[in-house]
Amino acid sequence: MSGGRFEFDDGGAYCGGWEGGKAHGHGICTGPKGQGEFSGSWNYGFEVVGVYTWPSGNTYEGFWSQGKRHGLGVENKGQWVYKGEWTHGFKGRYGLRLSVGSGAKYEGTWNNGLQDGYGTETYADGGM
Repeated sequence: MSGGRFEFDDGGAYCGGWEGGKAHGHGICTGPKGQGEFSGSWNYGFEVVGVYTWPSGNTYEGFWSQGKRHGLGVENKGQWVYKGEWTHGFKGRYGLRLSVGSGAKYEGTWNNGLQDGYGTETYADGGM
């Protein structure tokens, strides 16, 4: 396995482990013009586990499969935090979504990234 810094035609860059012409091992990849960054572990060109940061400052820390969020992970998006399972890029099966500012939250099951009703929703005033 070799490593180094690789510049892509679209302006993105990768710095880290490399094998068989693909990112492999630990490394950091930035998108074109610094649009987003993934720092973590790679397996032949695919993210395995690490932190992705969008230009907006939103982050996802957790597991990936075939280029999509999959497995356990934490997403920080604006005032919302989601902690739980992911399935092929969507919030999946079971998780907690919490408003950092107000304390409103939903804990329960998800389907295709949406709350599917099997859970508890608590509002900012503490009511359900």
